[in-house]
Amino acid sequence: MDLAPTKLVYYDDMWKLHSEATLVSCSQSEDGRRALVLDATIFHPQGGGQPSDTGFITNANSDFEFVVEDVRLKDGIVFHYGYVKNAGDDFHLKIPEGEQLSLHVNESRRKLNSCLHSAGHLLDVCMRNVGLGYLEPGKGYHFPDGPFVEYKGVIPQHELQTKQKELEKEASALISQGGKVSAAILSYEEACKLCGGCLPYYIPRSSTPRILKLGDNPGCPCGGTHVSDISDIISLKVSQIRTKKGMTKVYYTVES
Repeated sequence: MDLAPTKLVYYDDMWKLHSEATLVSCSQSEDGRRALVLDATIFHPQGGGQPSDTGFITNANSDFEFVVEDVRLKDGIVFHYGYVKNAGDDFHLKIPEGEQLSLHVNESRRKLNSCLHSAGHLLDVCMRNVGLGYLEPGKGYHFPDGPFVEYKGVIPQHELQTKQKELEKEASALISQGGKVSAAILSYEEACKLCGGCLPYYIPRSSTPRILKLGDNPGCPCGGTHVSDISDIISLKVSQIRTKKGMTKVYYTVES
């Protein structure tokens, strides 16, 4: 069965934690995991360096409760993996396709994931502001167990400690100042303007990128969820900076 792409509600509203959606299909994957597909979702799937949301899905007409343990995006379809509460080994949902369901995202996990992801992008801003703009941002790992941003290029060894302190000081100043955080889907041309005149090579010219803005700083492509204001990050500490094989990893923590 060909499924239509899942509408990503969090693209338009990153702070929505409860919503309604229609059940499209339920299945058991090859690895044994049970999955629900909906026409729309507020659950953020794992990707872009951000962990997936967790939570639960219910039905107003029954005692059905599906516990969402993991969420993945594949070919435009979002799969909500988990289990039916109090159902034992019986996966027959007794919920017909087309039924209206209620979605509930785990608030504390979403807030932490969003804070860590926003902090990673704020770190990019700090890097430019302390004279490290020659390092090209690459992979970001915004998980609670040791988040970092990786950059192409290296900081000289004798500058590492100084730059670590400068980055923390700059982050503290930007957080104190605050600034609205927003994300919008734009034309390629509009996205280029917001991102300083160009976009990364992997963004197709035929696409309509989703661009994240932190205050008045240049934008960047991002599909994740974020805080509503830079001040919501509260505190960003640079725990260490490592350089290896022409790359620099800046590890950080946030106040959760």
